[in-house]
Amino acid sequence: MPSSFKKYPTTRIILDCTEIFVEVPSTMLAQSQTWSNYKHHDTYKVLVGVAPTGNVTFVSELWGGRASDKEITLKSGELNFLEPGDNIMADRGFEIADILPSGVTLNIPPFKGNAAQLTAEQVQNTMDIASVRIHVERAIGRIKNYHVLDGIIPLSLSHIANQIFTVIAYLTCFLPLLVAPGKEE
Repeated sequence: MPSSFKKYPTTRIILDCTEIFVEVPSTMLAQSQTWSNYKHHDTYKVLVGVAPTGNVTFVSELWGGRASDKEITLKSGELNFLEPGDNIMADRGFEIADILPSGVTLNIPPFKGNAAQLTAEQVQNTMDIASVRIHVERAIGRIKNYHVLDGIIPLSLSHIANQIFTVIAYLTCFLPLLVAPGKEE
């Protein structure tokens, strides 16, 4: 376990979703499924999980950009690999605590809620989590650095888009670790 996870020793996986642009489908139903309000474009969305070292350990199937992070997490099968005592780290918007298996915890930055601002302790907690959660963002960046997914994926490749993304994601495991075990960043 990297020493940067000293405060989070039970972290098993860091989760985040990313989106890639896809050609606009011709049918209205397909358009409604791929439209992403976040990207304001038609997209495929995928759940990526990384170990604390930054290695990609899980890639879901591609979903239409309309799918929620929670829906993808629930239906991806990733939760089946977790054991009691494990901890998932994710971003603030990843509201999946109610679907986690018994004994599995979720570590996300605190919400401001109705308060005018976060307390000093909440700000520090947010910064601590962000400093280690960033590894999933860096891993996704490595996937996108292959530039195979640049631009807009044509619909003619939709039948192999899952395989393309998965192969690229797992190719990043041959790169040096993002965070070496037991080393400071």
